[in-house]
Amino acid sequence: MDAVRMHAPSPEQAAIVDAVLDYSRRRMLATDVPLDKPQSEAELNRLVGRTITDAGLGAQRALSVFEHILAPACLTTSHPLYLSFIPTAPTTAAIAFDLVVSASGLYGGSWLEGAGAVHAENEVLSFLAKEFGLPEGAGGVFVQGGTIGNLSALVAAREAAKAKLIAAGAELPQRWKIVCSIEAHSSNKSAAKVMDADVVLVPAGEDGVLRADAVRDALIEHGDAVCAVVATGGSTNFGIVDDISGIAALKDEFDFWLHIDGAYGLTAMLAPEARHIFAGVERADSVIVDPHKWLFAPFDCCALLYREPDAGRRAHTQHAEYLDTLTDTDEFSPSDYSIQLTRRPRGLPMWFSLATYGVDAYRDAIGATLSLTQQIAAEIAARPELKLVRDPQLSVVVFEREGWERAHYDRWSAALLDSQRAFVVPSSHKGRPNTRFAILNPLTTFDDLVGILDTMK
Repeated sequence: MDAVRMHAPSPEQAAIVDAVLDYSRRRMLATDVPLDKPQSEAELNRLVGRTITDAGLGAQRALSVFEHILAPACLTTSHPLYLSFIPTAPTTAAIAFDLVVSASGLYGGSWLEGAGAVHAENEVLSFLAKEFGLPEGAGGVFVQGGTIGNLSALVAAREAAKAKLIAAGAELPQRWKIVCSIEAHSSNKSAAKVMDADVVLVPAGEDGVLRADAVRDALIEHGDAVCAVVATGGSTNFGIVDDISGIAALKDEFDFWLHIDGAYGLTAMLAPEARHIFAGVERADSVIVDPHKWLFAPFDCCALLYREPDAGRRAHTQHAEYLDTLTDTDEFSPSDYSIQLTRRPRGLPMWFSLATYGVDAYRDAIGATLSLTQQIAAEIAARPELKLVRDPQLSVVVFEREGWERAHYDRWSAALLDSQRAFVVPSSHKGRPNTRFAILNPLTTFDDLVGILDTMK
């Protein structure tokens, strides 16, 4: 019967599973995974044709279309020479276990439905909280990405500020304000827009670092209207860490929620040589870090941590008659801690990878990336035609080619991708074009990067 054909076990289903697992195995274990590149919409229409039909194409043909046409039109973000934006570099164990998560029919929104998965995710969250110096009892939830993580944390911050003013009998502000650096990630502005709040953009120093004096001025000017201060633990463009220690010390003078946006860079705390850069994180009220970036998990995964998880729960628990069986208990339900109700247990691939390889392997991989960054920065500084825009602090190197305009960078970048040598796109700072290496993949080598520099003659 067609009504059960798609779900009931059968030889057809076995063939589908075998084909998909065979492709996945070949892809995960390949030593020559291509970088690939996009195609135009017109070209994809020509090559693919109609795939959604009344009768269906069958699994073999559909998989063939994906493998030979659609997949090659997508960049491999985990490729060692994908060096733009912020790459991803999931471990083999994490990728493999992502298949298990989908195959197991797991729901990660409540303890009732996913106790085992939630327990494992919470072990990872507790590990991260301890690494970041947060107190025992800190916890949270894995969400889709940094944007959702920042939004969820800032909503909790607003609700906490609102409750304090109400308890004190004070008047609520007409507009809530979020203080952050002018170099903070765009997701903080997006979160403020969703919240109908204002962003107070505070100037950073010439080195890109947001410091306490500038934040103090904003706190004095805006007073109780400030529901949160956001400090960046590794900016996307430069990998710069704000003066978290100095900003956190302001909590001795002012009552504010400190949120650390460490989506990309906070991972570096796992490397002993970089921990000092993040002094003050232990005083945060909330932090985020994206395991799908530098913690070697597959897309999409952001760890959101609260110093006091109840603050997140008060802000985000959804109430409805059909949810009474969940909300009337004290059991830990992850959906109570962010804006998402329905969620897959996206922290499980990272749990499996950590459990498989151990924390020391992670520390070594992160440390190796930091070391490679310093090596290639020194190489860039030694070349007369190249110039570092800023000395790298974490694993992002931004540099200029003397005499090049934007058009030069565009042609060079396109040639790198067309030849499948690397994916390195142009960027800019203060109106000047430049380019950057975002180095996260332990398989990226010094020779790889030197070879790219050699093409800038």
